[in-house]
Amino acid sequence: MNHLKNETSPYLLQHADNPVDWYPWCGEAFERAKSEDKPVFLSIGYSTCHWCHVMAYENFENSETVELLNKNFISVKVDREERPDIDSVYMTVCQAFTGSGGWPMSVFMTWDKKPFFAGTYFPPTPRFGMPSFRDVLNAVTMQWGTEREKLIQSAENITDMLKNTESVKTNKVNGDIVETAAEMLRKSYDSIYGGFGSAPKFPIPHELMFLMYYAKINSDETAQKMAEKTLIQMRKGGIFDHIGGGFSRYSTDRYFLAPHFEKMLYDNALLIIAYSAMYSLTSSKVYLETTIKTADYILCEMTSPEGGFYSAQDADSEGVEGKYYTFSVDEITSVLGDKGKHFSETFDITEHGNFEGVNIPNLLKSGDLDTDFVAEFQKLYEYRKKRTKLHLDDKILLSWNSMMIAAMSMLYRVSHYEKYLCAAENAQRFIEENMSDGEHIYTIFRDGKRSDTAFLEDYAYYIAALIEMYNSTLDNKYLMRAEELCAEAVKRFSDKNGGFNMCETTELFKNPKELYDGAVPSGNSIMAYDLIRLHQLTEKEEYRECAEKQLDFMSAQSQDYPSGHCMFLLAKLIYEAPPPRVIISAKGSPDISNLPFLANVTVVQADNKYPLLNERTTFYVCRGNTCLPPSNMLSEEL
Repeated sequence: MNHLKNETSPYLLQHADNPVDWYPWCGEAFERAKSEDKPVFLSIGYSTCHWCHVMAYENFENSETVELLNKNFISVKVDREERPDIDSVYMTVCQAFTGSGGWPMSVFMTWDKKPFFAGTYFPPTPRFGMPSFRDVLNAVTMQWGTEREKLIQSAENITDMLKNTESVKTNKVNGDIVETAAEMLRKSYDSIYGGFGSAPKFPIPHELMFLMYYAKINSDETAQKMAEKTLIQMRKGGIFDHIGGGFSRYSTDRYFLAPHFEKMLYDNALLIIAYSAMYSLTSSKVYLETTIKTADYILCEMTSPEGGFYSAQDADSEGVEGKYYTFSVDEITSVLGDKGKHFSETFDITEHGNFEGVNIPNLLKSGDLDTDFVAEFQKLYEYRKKRTKLHLDDKILLSWNSMMIAAMSMLYRVSHYEKYLCAAENAQRFIEENMSDGEHIYTIFRDGKRSDTAFLEDYAYYIAALIEMYNSTLDNKYLMRAEELCAEAVKRFSDKNGGFNMCETTELFKNPKELYDGAVPSGNSIMAYDLIRLHQLTEKEEYRECAEKQLDFMSAQSQDYPSGHCMFLLAKLIYEAPPPRVIISAKGSPDISNLPFLANVTVVQADNKYPLLNERTTFYVCRGNTCLPPSNMLSEEL
């Protein structure tokens, strides 16, 4: 009997009709494993994961494999986006066993949740040096029966090792971690095609944002050029959806041509922020156009009627990765008619194809970012929607929604288009109405139900979103809410050894404390940012003290690999070289349309301390210990 039918997770529901006797993560599954004396097979993935789909139809629909699973194991399915704590702990296990990680994640453990073997995708037959999944199941079954003590000892060893990896570093930092990170990025930078390292290339916006701020405060043209070239290359490449807008998860090649086609809310949120920031630095319209195309995609395809943002769109259509996004020459000609030839020449559409016999539209060869194909884009967009469909993961995740709220708010500040601020306000209102109860907030909302859990990242990202909403509106209700939730986060997640744990309490063998800035910045990095910005906005001593403790802790933790902590280092730079402080003295509501992209802004009523100049709204601007004379206009150099 499959036990997933009443779940709300789209990923779990995808497996509700498997012949595997799946359980969700629950006490019943582990009690049954104990009573029947069976090992637990834990499978972790997410609904838009291509290789999760592959492993499912190759193994979880295979009668011989299913028989082995149902006879010898208790099988548990987890959505990594629903339970990031479980994913974090067992990903560490997987990396310890194999040296790498990924999804689907496959973990074998005892009934008391102690793992003794882990891997990722296993094929149905041995290939590429990987054993078949059936071979793995048979080997585990045999060892469970004949070498149980060895497996249990292995489980004890790995859990003891991971429990003891809690850092014993002091808060002493050797060297300049900011400079070290910048140098590491310089060395890994691909000067020909942009990005860092070799294939696959992930768009890691927080690395680019770190470089931008580093360049700004150090007048370092090289650092800014690295960020610029990367953003331009991604905009030209197939990783960007030229037809419908938005970015795919990552590029499988060095050139940003062939993406892994799934689109994630968090990638697009962070990239909107990065492109908006670059536009604020350069005033180059290509960055603004890219943010607008990406944001409009989110509003068109990834926004619920109630205002919340959906999580992801799948890479696969009709079982084929990328089918939704690729075209043949004949299709282009059929849809566009006489304009088809020019479109094909511009976007590298050829007879033989640029990707597995078909074509991913891109501008890498033509380099023409000034194309005017608005009508053609719309025709192709409508055509591909009718041709095939994408699976939509329609759950609302608080942390990812918070990233998009911040992104829409920042885009509003550079574009001055009200619809983006409206989208941010609607999503924030959705959270308050559906995923919040006073100081308690909740990770997921779907199908009229919310989760009963919340993690550090939920609080950290939502606080950051509220700070950005304040920056765009100067409405104190957002700042007050951010302060309320920050106090709650500090109370719930602070660890006596420094930093913040992911969970308030945990049933797992350790409470994860995520520090590394991977695909998304860690909760600890975002908390550093939150505490710093709240201190700069409110000038309250309690935030300065907490911020400095977090800076000391994270500086020590990041010194072995500084470039892996770029969001934290951005926060550190903002603390050490703060954005300008702008005090607006006004009698009524001031015009805030020309405020700096990143600033600490306060509105006060005109008085003896902040009198009006010429009886008009007056700006008092300070950077560090230097203050400019009061003025009725903001300097463009801010």
